[in-house]
Amino acid sequence: MTAMDPIERVETVLRGGVPDRVPVDFHDFMVAAQRSGLPFPEYFQDGEAMAEGQIANWRELGHDVILVENGTAALAQACGVGVEYMEDTAPVSFVPAISSLDEVDQLVVPDPYTTAPLVENLKATRLVVEEIGREAFVIGRADQGPFSLASMIVGIEEFLLATALPGNEEKLAALIAFAEEVVYRYAVAQMEQGAHMTSIGESIAGPDVCAPAVYSAWAQTADRRLVERLAEQDIRLAYHICGNATRIIDEMVATGAAVLELDYKCDLPAVKAAIDGRTSVLGVIDPSEVIARSSPDVVRAAVRAELEVLAPRGGLIIGPGCALSPQTPMENLHAFMEAAHEFGRYRPDGRLQEV
Repeated sequence: MTAMDPIERVETVLRGGVPDRVPVDFHDFMVAAQRSGLPFPEYFQDGEAMAEGQIANWRELGHDVILVENGTAALAQACGVGVEYMEDTAPVSFVPAISSLDEVDQLVVPDPYTTAPLVENLKATRLVVEEIGREAFVIGRADQGPFSLASMIVGIEEFLLATALPGNEEKLAALIAFAEEVVYRYAVAQMEQGAHMTSIGESIAGPDVCAPAVYSAWAQTADRRLVERLAEQDIRLAYHICGNATRIIDEMVATGAAVLELDYKCDLPAVKAAIDGRTSVLGVIDPSEVIARSSPDVVRAAVRAELEVLAPRGGLIIGPGCALSPQTPMENLHAFMEAAHEFGRYRPDGRLQEV
């Protein structure tokens, strides 16, 4: 097949076609932070540093997709949630912005262009795009989805209890609608920096935390609406849920998201059956035990095994199933790239070439 550049390669996957080879993504923002030599709290609040770190990783590894972010707490912080900037990992939210659902009307939608840390994250996306946006496919992450952001704003325990008890429907709907508007504005702002695509993570929406009925009633409804609103602006969304999302994979597809970012716990044949010809998948190699803690040979074997299941007929961007650990060895990422290039080449009919 004719060789493609990274943007052509990813765009072909998103259109439902078969590229020359499977594109590679590295969810490597914490690896970049570690290699920068800066203290993590400083790095994750400095747009220029974040851009330089991810560009440096890309120049060494040459992956097709760059996912720009500073973790899972940016929107929460912008909404008034207390966030702690950790010394060895991404920032975490720990103090809710409101103490109960009765206080939803006190919340104010933040302006992404003036509110910390969103303004620095947007700067990072813009600088990455300006430097290498013609050579790599850039995803400017819009942080958490409406359901997960809502849980951070009021506190996860309070939020999940409210979903289980009758009488909270109106207040829950108001909080999630607020969170959806926050996510929507930030997603649009990420695209205004020149990103090719945006993405969200619903970290607590999967069956590992919530009953599928709760996902259907609240998370999936809001996420589908968000996809539709963004589509009106010609914006495509990638959509991540942590843990084993196999039980809700059909509903995830039904949101209309252009990409499902899936975790390594998912059942690969079931995922392939659900997405085949309908959407695409990003992932799903275990970022911890395989990519961060094993040998290059184990990484190569994992990449090859996933390609055999998810790659035929297209629809796959291969990468880690979640964020990579800061301590991920670069030799393992090089092994990942080499295996993807070796085993991920396509025939014109959509089958993988035999190696």
